[in-house]
Amino acid sequence: MSQITIESPKHCANKQGLKRFERNYKKLFFAFSAFLTTILALILLIYLILHPSKPQFSLKELDIYQLNLSGPNLNTTINLTLLSKNPNQKVSIYYDEIVVYGSYKGQQITGDTYVPPFYQGNEESNLLTASLVGNGLPVSPSIGYEFGRDQSSGRLVLNLKANGKLRWKVGTWVSGHYRFNVNCVSFMAFGPSLPSPSPPLASKQASQCSTTL
Repeated sequence: MSQITIESPKHCANKQGLKRFERNYKKLFFAFSAFLTTILALILLIYLILHPSKPQFSLKELDIYQLNLSGPNLNTTINLTLLSKNPNQKVSIYYDEIVVYGSYKGQQITGDTYVPPFYQGNEESNLLTASLVGNGLPVSPSIGYEFGRDQSSGRLVLNLKANGKLRWKVGTWVSGHYRFNVNCVSFMAFGPSLPSPSPPLASKQASQCSTTL
C-alpha cells in the first residue's frame, strides 16, 4: 500500500517562495561577482598597459661630520642629499613614508630619519635632504677592525639606505601601498685618522642607487 502525502496550499506557497528567494540570491551573487571581476580586470589592464617604472634615486651629496668609535659605541653625524625621479609619463607617485639611515659593513650606524611625505608628478624630480645621527650606537667589535682596513686602503665605503611605502596614481585612480627599498653606495677618500667635525669628509660625486619594489 502506497502512502499519499497531501501538502497544504500554504506549505506549497512557502516552498515556491523559498525557491524564488534562492534564484534571486544566486542572480544577485553572480551579478556582484561579475561586477567585481570586471573592476579588477580593468585595474589590471590599466596597470599592464601603463606598467609603471620604478622610481629612480641617486646620491648627490654626502658629508660626514662625525664618525667616532668609542669602545663598543659609535657616534655619527651624516648629512646627505638624494635626488628622487619619477620616470613615468602617465603615472604619478605618492610617497607616504620614507625612512633613511646609514649602514657600514652590513651594520646600521645611524638612527632612522623620517623624510616628510610628498607627491611626485609625471617625470618630476625632487631633492631630499636628511641629517642622520647616531649617538652612542652599539656596534659590533669588528667595526674597529674594518675602519682600520679602510684607513689602510685610503677608501671608506658607506651604504645609505631608504625604505618606505608609495602609491601609484593614474588619472583619478590611486593604487594600494607598495613597499620600496633604496640602496646607495658611496666611496670616499679616508685618511689615516677618523674624520673630525671640521672639515667634514665630503663626497659630491653623484652615485646611482638601486631600487627594489
